[in-house]
Amino acid sequence: MSLIDKLQWRSAIKKFDPAKKLTADQLDNLLSAVQLAPSSYGLQSYKVIVIRDAETKAKLRAAGYDQAQITDSSALFVFASVTNLDNDFGKKFIDLVASTRNVARETLQGYEQVVLGALNGRTREQNIAWSHKQAYIALGVLLSAAADQGIDAGPMEGFDAEKFDEILGLKEKGLTASVIAAVGFRADDDRYSQMIKVRRPKEELFIHI
Repeated sequence: MSLIDKLQWRSAIKKFDPAKKLTADQLDNLLSAVQLAPSSYGLQSYKVIVIRDAETKAKLRAAGYDQAQITDSSALFVFASVTNLDNDFGKKFIDLVASTRNVARETLQGYEQVVLGALNGRTREQNIAWSHKQAYIALGVLLSAAADQGIDAGPMEGFDAEKFDEILGLKEKGLTASVIAAVGFRADDDRYSQMIKVRRPKEELFIHI
């Protein structure tokens, strides 16, 4: 199957089969894909909490308007934005660039000033909003990677972020929930996956200049 075929196959699953679980290799492949997701400046200003513990998922379901996919999926991915994008965060990233690429850190001073200037040029609230956008890019990569492997995933915005933060202790970690995705395998009677996909026609969606 081509990528287009796999994207045509994928659906935002509402009913998962709780008996079907991701293998360790399948989960690791998804994590690798998310790790490789692009982000502005390469900063990856978010973390991803992967939840398979049944008790924790049950608590989150209550904070997710009782949506069954939170508990019935094999794993719940919570994308959480960093809430304090300060100089230390930027400098640690430059340290990582230097060590990963085995270059002298002083050669990255120009890049460092660009990164720090971007972070310092926004308010804390603006940085968090920007970070939420970065998390959504990673979510898109997860959805595509899951489809590529024949794994189902349902992105979800219907949850109480403050309650998620509380249950997962995200505030203490300097994080706040951005968006979540239930990952696993569809139930045979999931009606949404059996519907014809509806998308705006190309002539309405795209503007060629």
